Amino acid sequence: MTKDLTVGKPFKSILFFTLPIFIGNVFQQLYSMIDAVIVGQTISDEALAGVGATGAISFLIIGFVQGLTAGFAVKTSQLYGAQDEEGIRRSIASSIALSAVLTVALTFVSVFTTMPLLRLMQTPEDIIGFSYDYIVTIYWGLAASVFYNLASSVLRALGDSKTPLVFLIVAALLNIGFDFLFILGFGTGVEGAGWATVLSQALSAIGCFVYMFVRFPVCRVKAKHFLNKPLFYLQHLAIGVPMALQYSITAIGMMVQQTALNKLGTQVVTAYTAASKVDNLAQQSMSALGTAVATYCGQNYGAGKFHRIRKGVTESMIMGAVCAVASLVFVVACAKPLTMLFVKDASEEIISLSKEFLLWQGVFYVALAAIFVYRNALQGIGRSALTMLAGATELLMRSLAAIFLAKWFGFTGICFSSPSAWVGADVFLLIAYFVIMHRVIKKAMRSGSDNPIKLVYEKKGVPNDGKVTPVADEEVSAAAERMTTERVAQ
Repeated sequence: MTKDLTVGKPFKSILFFTLPIFIGNVFQQLYSMIDAVIVGQTISDEALAGVGATGAISFLIIGFVQGLTAGFAVKTSQLYGAQDEEGIRRSIASSIALSAVLTVALTFVSVFTTMPLLRLMQTPEDIIGFSYDYIVTIYWGLAASVFYNLASSVLRALGDSKTPLVFLIVAALLNIGFDFLFILGFGTGVEGAGWATVLSQALSAIGCFVYMFVRFPVCRVKAKHFLNKPLFYLQHLAIGVPMALQYSITAIGMMVQQTALNKLGTQVVTAYTAASKVDNLAQQSMSALGTAVATYCGQNYGAGKFHRIRKGVTESMIMGAVCAVASLVFVVACAKPLTMLFVKDASEEIISLSKEFLLWQGVFYVALAAIFVYRNALQGIGRSALTMLAGATELLMRSLAAIFLAKWFGFTGICFSSPSAWVGADVFLLIAYFVIMHRVIKKAMRSGSDNPIKLVYEKKGVPNDGKVTPVADEEVSAAAERMTTERVAQ
């Protein structure tokens, strides 16, 4: 069932749209954690460290895919807000075509650069084999990840956040079953964990697309919908590529961080791997909120409801702050038991390092929540190029902190690298968001006969030239929501 996020109370709309995404994200993290538990408990701590050491280069490619498909769907959500059904079909068709082409290129590049990147990151020799075997398997099955993320993004763009949840739960259960089958049944080692992920995502992607085409007539694309002008394809790339690069830029910073970490030894890498799994789980409420904000802003931008965007983003930040506090409590309470779950016979040193990392991350979760809210708001209104610059700020701050703070303070310095990146990105994103929204609303209020101030005064029967504004903001906002759906020029 699709949901129109351009009507109703913003807080309620965003909250109920976020909940299925959050549950889905948690399931996604849980089956990733189960991968790690099975690897750590049934193979070895070195195997766990090897899988964990691939996190940065995995995010370099998988993050690119997530950003790309989410970016394509931003265009779809804008067309949905504008109630352009043929435009939606053309957008979906364009996204499929672009995804297919880019999948081939990404698979080739990722597979043949894996070992050089692992060497560049100074991955310890006792775990590099595990790292390579695991991540190359994921890369060979990259198409599954691309089309699963694309189908989920399109459904969310149409306001359906529940169906992706269902298929994500299916993927999680399949992944667990395949883990036991390949690792314990066939004895395939870490490659089995990789193939379990690929196969579960592939089956879920197929299910998502079948459901989407059968359930929603607006998604039923035909051959003619692929025959779009180059400009239409470029519009998708103009949003998708900067979003993808923003993720990849973040991943490069994580690679610098991982390189500094690898120099501290396998035991430290093991502690960091376990703590990162807990950290990723704790971040999912904020990540889900960001996804909801992008769809909310995209639909309302397409509908020309700019005051509603501003109100929704403000209320989302309040939700984000609540999520950040709850996540901090979670990591402090669960640091020790979850670390012991991942690491077989975990030493006191590993547990202590894991707790230290999680504490410092948790303290700065409010800054992370702000990134998810304001970055996705800008992406939703089509300003993804600005978010790429925010990603560059993250890269700079994370890299500098990882290089210098790790040198001076060891593992504690590593713990501060991500918070430094979050704070740096927040400064840029907050300034960019408020400046852009001020300009968008100001331009909309001056847009000829659809000037909302004039509409308010006309309704009251009072002559006005649109320059004097002694009316309540709520009245102006209500009038603004009746403006033309034509997109405001960049």
